This record gives sequence, structure tokens and C-alpha cells, in this order.
Amino acid sequence: MTGPRALLSDLRGRLGAPADWRERLGFHAPDALAWRLLLLTFAFTAVVEVLIVAPSAASFHERWLLDRLQSAELASVGVEALPYSAVEDETANQLLAIGGVQAVVVGDQGVRRLLLQAPNLPRTPELIDLRRDRPVTRLIDPWRTLFGHPDRSIRVQARPRYRSGDFIEILAPAEPLKQELRTFLLNSLLTSLLISLVAGGLLYAGLAVLVLQPLRRVTRSIERFARDPEAPGDPPGDRHDEIGRVERELSRMQEEVRQSLRSRARLVALGEAVAKINHDLRNMLTSAQMASERLAASPDPQVAKALPRLERALGRAAALSRNVLEYGRSEEPPPQTARLPLAAAVTAAAEDAGLTPDGVRLVKSLPARCTVSADPEQLHRILVNLMRNARQAIEGDAGRAGRGTVRVGAEVRDAECALRIADDGPGIPPRLSDRLFEAFVSGRASGGSGLGLTISRELAELNGGSLALVETGPGGTVFELRLPN
Repeated sequence: MTGPRALLSDLRGRLGAPADWRERLGFHAPDALAWRLLLLTFAFTAVVEVLIVAPSAASFHERWLLDRLQSAELASVGVEALPYSAVEDETANQLLAIGGVQAVVVGDQGVRRLLLQAPNLPRTPELIDLRRDRPVTRLIDPWRTLFGHPDRSIRVQARPRYRSGDFIEILAPAEPLKQELRTFLLNSLLTSLLISLVAGGLLYAGLAVLVLQPLRRVTRSIERFARDPEAPGDPPGDRHDEIGRVERELSRMQEEVRQSLRSRARLVALGEAVAKINHDLRNMLTSAQMASERLAASPDPQVAKALPRLERALGRAAALSRNVLEYGRSEEPPPQTARLPLAAAVTAAAEDAGLTPDGVRLVKSLPARCTVSADPEQLHRILVNLMRNARQAIEGDAGRAGRGTVRVGAEVRDAECALRIADDGPGIPPRLSDRLFEAFVSGRASGGSGLGLTISRELAELNGGSLALVETGPGGTVFELRLPN
């Protein structure tokens, strides 16, 4: 037989812990937005209560007094209709009882006439003049009646409706009005409270559906991304309001961060690989330099012609290897700026980039004696990267048979030189043109590391210049390198 504790444990297991309930309802923290929104709804409900009850109480208070004034006025008309305005005591008491008043006074042309005698009162009555426009006082009068002394009496003046005269005044006890006002306020309070709670509940439910639930989705997405950036996130909704834009922008930023993390991971892996081969590469370059020194003694003219180019390449490779730090990170040395003749730099870079008259050829259009201020080695690396990319793009086009043209032109503008490297290759795919300078983004289908343009832009900025993609399309691609003149 199952005991109560077992049943209670099973029920808790089915419903979940209280913290789960609060989290599902959005009340899992005291400073949660749902709590604040709920308290704000209650505050607005209380304000609505005041705005509804206060004018209603003032209206009821004034209407009660006007009813007594009307009854007293009718009674005064009956009294004056009798001969000599003589009324027996019993008849006067009956008229007073009908009107619920203790005395009636009529004012006409500055003369006050007492039609129904007032009794002796323990307290001086308070005057309420309904002839004056006094909105603030009318809002206060019901509460003075409600919390006033039990023996309080009220003198009420108003303009007559059924007779001539300047005013009609009555004297009435405040206790009957207090009792009816209390009953009216209680009924009004309960009714308005019910209406306000229903309206506030509907308002809160609407805000919960339209605002709180989407914000919870955004919050969960951010928390999930913080725990595991590689985990797939929820797809953004199709809303077109501010929350919809927040969801889409958040999804876009998370995807960008994922791409950056993947790129960083690839950089770390690449750095580890470079660190492992760096030592062996230095030994290989040392052996190659020793071999090139032996070739210097060769009498072959072809060897003598190619030897300077080989020595320059080996020297650059050795310098680059020395700049590779531990753990595979490459630190570019500060540029050693010098004034360089642009034509010679372009020619040397074209040779190392593999441009030949029989294949992809170089066409120069440079101003005479044009110079730039840059580090010789870093400028050479920039130009080689750009020209090699152009050559590989042309050679990768099946219909070109490995033939094409790389045009290099320059123009001096103010204190800088704008160098344009243009090819007549197939162009860069549109999906890559906006991300071309990001790490590991390559314009070639295969075989490219995607770091050449990233390194080239970094070197250009180190030398006080810039590198940008000017245009690309089926007619070719144009890069612009700006350097100080």
C-alpha cells in the first residue's frame, strides 16, 4: 500500500521543484523582469482604482445632497402654499422627514427666510455651496464626510429649481450620508477592483506573450551560447518588430563569433604546426644556402644568372623563419622604411610571383622615377601575394590555356602613391568579395590557405598605407595598394 510520503514524492517528481515552476513562469529571481512587470501592473491598477473611485465618490456625494435639496425645495413650496405660511408642528415634522433635512432656508433679494425651524445642534454645521465651481473641494468633501465626527451636520446651498429666489439652503445630518457613502464606496471599490484586476491581468498576459517569452528565448540563447558557443542556437523568429530584429541580430552576431572562434582554432592549429616544423625548416634553409654558395663557383652562365634570385629567395625565407615565435605565432617586425624605386620592386616581385612573357605576363604603367616609402621586404611580400593570386586565378580558368595579363599602374596623389594591380582573370565570387581579407577565406576553389590577403593588408597598414579590393567581375579583379610617397 502506497503511503502519503510516497505519493507526495511522486507528485513532486511529476510537477518538478518549486524553482522549476518559478523559472517556467518567469519568476525565478527576485529582480526578474516578470516580477517588475507584475509589480508595475499592480501599481497601475491601484492608480486606476484611485482615478475611478475618487470621482465616483464625489459624484455620489453631490448627487445625494442635490436630492435632499430638491426634496426640501418641494417641501418649501408646499409650506408657502398654506395660508399665512402657517404649518403645524406635526405637518412640519412630516415634511422634514420626507426631505431628510433638519431646516430649510430660502434667500431672495438678500433676505433669508427660515421656512422649517432648525433644532439645537451640538456642533456648528459645515457649509457646502454647490453654486460654486470647486472641483478640488468636491473631490475632498466625500472623504471629510466619511471620516468626519459622528455629530457632524452639513449646510448645503444651491440655486432653486422649482421656485424663485437667490438660493435655497438646507441643514442635514452627515451620518445618513456617511452610511450610504460607505456602502457606495465598498460596492464601487469591489467592482472597480475586479475590473482593474481583469484589465491588469489581461495586460500582463499580453505583455508576457509579446515581450517576456521572446526575451526569455533571447536570454536562454545567450546563456546557452556562453556555455557552449559551438552548440546550434534556436532559429530567430519571423517577427518584424524590435524584438524580432534583436533575435535576428543576436543570431547573426553569434554566428560571427562562431566563425571567429573557428578561425582562431585554425590559427592555433596552424601555429602548432609551424612551431613543429620551424626548427627543421631552419636546418633545410641553412643547407640550401650552403648549396647556393657552392653554385657560385659554377662557370655555367645560366646558373650565374639564376643564382641572385635564388639567394634572395633563400634570404627572405630564412628571415621569415627567424620571425616565427614560439607556439606558432608570427610577429611582424617593425618596418624599416626606406625610399624604394617602384619599378624595380614591381619587377622583382613579378619574377618571384611566376609571371613570364610566355604565360601570365606583366604589363607596367608607372610614372618615371616613382618611389614609395616602405619596408623593402614587406613591400615585396605584398606585391608577390597580389601577383601570385592573379596568376593562379588566370591559370585556374580552363578557357585561358594559362595565358593572361597582370597590369600594374601607379598614380601619385598628394603625399601617397596609389598602386593598382589588375588582372583579366575570371574574378572573385560575390559571396567571398565582402570577406576576402578575413583569415582562411580564399577566392580559389582549392589549394589556397586564405592568409595571403590578410597578411598583405596587415603589412600595408604597418607601413602606413592600405590595401583594398576596388572591383571584381568576369572582366577581372583590381586591387589598390596605397603607400606613403
